[in-house]
Amino acid sequence: MLGVPLDLGQNRRGVDMGPSAIRYAGVRERLETLGYNVHDHGDLRVPARYEQESEERLKHLSAVVETNRTLAKKMDEISSGDAIPLVFGGDHSIAIGSLAGIARHYQNLGVIWYDAHGDLNTAETSPSGNIHGMPLAVSLGLGHESLTGIAGEAPAVNPENIVIIGARALDDAEKSLIQKHNIKVFTMHEVDRLGMSEVINQTSNYLSHCDGVHVSLDLDGLDPIDAPGVGTPVVGGLSYRESHLAMEMLEETGKVTSCEFVEVNPILDEKNKTAEAAVALIGSLLGEKIR
Repeated sequence: MLGVPLDLGQNRRGVDMGPSAIRYAGVRERLETLGYNVHDHGDLRVPARYEQESEERLKHLSAVVETNRTLAKKMDEISSGDAIPLVFGGDHSIAIGSLAGIARHYQNLGVIWYDAHGDLNTAETSPSGNIHGMPLAVSLGLGHESLTGIAGEAPAVNPENIVIIGARALDDAEKSLIQKHNIKVFTMHEVDRLGMSEVINQTSNYLSHCDGVHVSLDLDGLDPIDAPGVGTPVVGGLSYRESHLAMEMLEETGKVTSCEFVEVNPILDEKNKTAEAAVALIGSLLGEKIR
């Protein structure tokens, strides 16, 4: 386990306390009950918030880059051992570093992006300049060179190795990029029409050529009724129940090699409800069964 208390990829304070909230919700105890030998690496040190620091419409660029470079090195180190890296955010910009570090250990890393958003913006297309809306684009090698360079010369992931699940808030530029690169997306429309079981079956088949799969789960992928403690809630989201089904089915594939759970904001939460949902989903993704 590794916490990354970064809140500089977006505007709302509080998401830096996400790792603490997830730990408080009993994640270690839950995993140990499942038989895992858990090593908690603690939290990465995150730079202080620089006042109005920005470059080319990228807010807090240097601090986000510094954090993700450190994270990439740490994830590279963890992935070198016989371990399942489990990362707690922090905002979703931390996926830049986690994917950059993990991808070095796979020829064809698959990525499941469980999120209300595509996170496929760049400085030129972002309405806000918030880097938490850019990590998937960066991981494809698109964006500011200081961000894309964290992965090295090659992108961390190829477009044909990505599946986005739960999208319901995509900017026009993101839609164009998805079409240009033929990225596989299951919007809420597809989830509702197909059902989560079929969505995961198709996802598994689509990523069958991958030698590892990273699950990047943003809690705003869930409906705000089930996960109120997030900075960018979008109504009409994935339910708690179908999210458990998704995690259980992904575990059954035997392909998941790493994961991260991000955007838990205790300040916006209701009695740690969102962190508790995250821990429950982590349990399902890592093998917890009802019977």
